[in-house]
Amino acid sequence: MSHYLNKINSPDDLKKLTLKQCKSYCREIRSLIIETCAKTGGHLGASLGVVELSVALHRTFDSPSNPIVWDVGHQSYAHKIITGRCNSFHSIRQENGLSGFTKREESSHDIFGAGHASTSISAALGIAEAKRLKNDPSTVIAVIGDGALTGGLAYEALNNAGHLKTSQLLIILNDNKMSIAPNVGAISEHFKNLVRNRSKSKNYNQLRNRIKPWLLSLENKIPASKTTLNRLRTSLKDLVGIGGFFEDLGLRYVGPIDGHDLKGLTTTLESLKNSNGTRPVLLHLMTKKGKGFKRAEMEPSWSHGPSPYDPVTGASLPTKSTLPKYTEIFSNTLTQIAEKRKDIVAITAAMPSGTGLSAFAKKYPSRFFDVGIAEQHATVFAAGLATQGLKPVVAIYSTFLQRAYDGIIHDVALQNLPVVFALDRAGLVGADGPTHHGVFDLSYLRCIPNLVIFVPRDENQLQHHLLTATQLASPSALRYPRGEGIGVSLETPKTRELGQAEILFHQNGQLQLESILIWGVGPSLYEAITAAKILVERGYSVTVVDPHTIKPIDETLLKNQAKKADLIVTIEENATAAGFGSLISEILSQEERVPPSIHLGIPDRFIEHGNLTQLKHTLFLDADGILHAIENRLKTLTPFHKGSHVPSAHSEPTHSSPVH
Repeated sequence: MSHYLNKINSPDDLKKLTLKQCKSYCREIRSLIIETCAKTGGHLGASLGVVELSVALHRTFDSPSNPIVWDVGHQSYAHKIITGRCNSFHSIRQENGLSGFTKREESSHDIFGAGHASTSISAALGIAEAKRLKNDPSTVIAVIGDGALTGGLAYEALNNAGHLKTSQLLIILNDNKMSIAPNVGAISEHFKNLVRNRSKSKNYNQLRNRIKPWLLSLENKIPASKTTLNRLRTSLKDLVGIGGFFEDLGLRYVGPIDGHDLKGLTTTLESLKNSNGTRPVLLHLMTKKGKGFKRAEMEPSWSHGPSPYDPVTGASLPTKSTLPKYTEIFSNTLTQIAEKRKDIVAITAAMPSGTGLSAFAKKYPSRFFDVGIAEQHATVFAAGLATQGLKPVVAIYSTFLQRAYDGIIHDVALQNLPVVFALDRAGLVGADGPTHHGVFDLSYLRCIPNLVIFVPRDENQLQHHLLTATQLASPSALRYPRGEGIGVSLETPKTRELGQAEILFHQNGQLQLESILIWGVGPSLYEAITAAKILVERGYSVTVVDPHTIKPIDETLLKNQAKKADLIVTIEENATAAGFGSLISEILSQEERVPPSIHLGIPDRFIEHGNLTQLKHTLFLDADGILHAIENRLKTLTPFHKGSHVPSAHSEPTHSSPVH
């Protein structure tokens, strides 16, 4: 480990370093981040871009007394290293290791947990107002990227901060011209203009410093002149064309300044710390995403969340599998459909690459819309397009679509508009953890009227379901997981009939033991089939069914099969609360004979980050886990003759690891 990394165990240790030593420390932090992410993957570019800022903040302010709220949290790696987590940094995003985002349980310096964008100003404003109410004058800092400022929540917070005149709030705008992809929209252009006017900003600051003594003397001599003088300062900024937007909201705008100039940055922060202002301050920094690592600087989209790579060259390490990813299948299928359908348009919320829409955007640029980190706008915008006869496909990660829930209900479903929601990363996602696991969508979507919900089990079914969804006259949602497909052959896409389930496996055991009925959604069905074959060898009769759509669902087949079953098992990579298993229980609840059931899925707790294979094993979602859960449940059943009435007896397995 490097020289200063060994010495700095807290922000107090950092304060003992000279400026020259701090520059060396910044280089060591960068090396550690690069070397660690090369092994674990992670949010490389964002964290490399704020190393100097992290050091300057912790030198100037006293965390956690001066709370630092990091927007999204994916740029907090240097912050973690400085605040006593250097020796455990190698464990980031690994099971039982550090989170890849800020996390309150992890450190008192992580004042606010994050994982989704645009929340920092709201949270910091709340913290600052709480401190004011407790007569605590300490400053609260929010660090937000220009990408996150495309989200509406940030503007709601800015509006409120200006109204409250919360002088304890310091907002740092980290402007690297990127979110995950290059930023889009009028706000991005506004920031570019601010940077172009940087020379004017210097001229303003020089003028302000020259007339400051005169302004102060007037303030002391003339009663009630403070408001007038503040207006004069704002007018001067308007005159030279800087910061007017933020000034009009009631904030003091400072910048833009070089976010990698440690000396200048520290000097500015010290000045703001001691300024005794009367309103919130917004400090505008210019930084470079991926700073200090060539490939990360040249390919900022790659550096957002790269897989393991060579720490010297940046070259991605070879992967063992060559199977296509679900995102790629979605991308290829949608592009093919759009070739024949001029009414197909695609929408993303600042993630054209992550959702697979880059290829669509390249081929059909006029029919592609990147709206920024604004999921609710993406949804209502799509509704508007649909009123004019277009078929919008909105591709958003499952965990991020939660932010658009009102729009889905009120603006799309209520009006029965044919918008297709493509939910990428549905289910567990592994190292990104609880802020990114897409395990609630079946629960929050299935209660919405008019909405068709597709649950493809593999990449081939994804093609068929996407084609079907684009031909509906009503809204629909299509969920599919992160990562590689199963490896099945790809057919020519064709439409499927809604609400028609498919029996994937049915075999009777020779010992004529209990009959087990398994209904599942997604790729977990393949794990269920593996478990079913073992159960048949042990004498049980097993049927495995793919519903294809859970809304509508094939109630006729389900009820007929339930009459013959001794145990019903449901499997889903979704919360069991109000999820697919609950739907099955609801349908059967009025039947004369209801077999006992177990619902395998995500229990009523947040699942931490970790290896995806191990997470599924622990949650009984792999073949061994499914087998273990079923056999344990069978041991508790009271023997009875088939066809007799058995009260409903729903239960879940104990969530300990199954035994191999």
